[in-house]
Amino acid sequence: MATTFENTLVVGISATALFDLSDADKLFKEEVAKDPQNGIEIYKQYMLENEEKRLDEGVGFPLVKALLSLNLYQGKGQKPLVEVVVMSRNSPETGMRVLNAIRDHKLNITRSAFTAGESGADYLEAFEVDLFLTTNESDAQMVIDSGSCSSAVLSIPPTYRCEIPDGQVRIAFDGDAVIFDETSELVYKNKG
Repeated sequence: MATTFENTLVVGISATALFDLSDADKLFKEEVAKDPQNGIEIYKQYMLENEEKRLDEGVGFPLVKALLSLNLYQGKGQKPLVEVVVMSRNSPETGMRVLNAIRDHKLNITRSAFTAGESGADYLEAFEVDLFLTTNESDAQMVIDSGSCSSAVLSIPPTYRCEIPDGQVRIAFDGDAVIFDETSELVYKNKG
């Protein structure tokens, strides 16, 4: 019998949203801009050399940790309430650093996709992802255009961190066109 996640919230998250990969990402972009083929090799070597170096939390880490903590409330023998899937443009080889970080941070994440440069958006249906979180605006838009839910963090959040007790998840929505239909948003845009 195939595993299904019909009563589980499945959240896909990019590796760059889950962990702080800003140094590696900066190196990748700089080197690929100079020489695409050699830049990929330089990035690969960097990731392999730093495979055991601990990754810090990324902007999506606190949310993922809080969502995974909801599984404490699942009934005995029931499927998890939340499942998280890491979706990364890394190759399986360079993705070992991400897998090591998942283990180091003791996150209960067992599924991942390392796409070797391709967008993870193409894999969301196969993983039954309900919500995709990323730091890449074009990936988020691609997911939205395909009819799925996605969110992108487009700037570095402020250094202030709200201390939310463990076991709590707080989510705020912009009601216009998210919770309510888009009529009020259209009236506002057209008539002020």
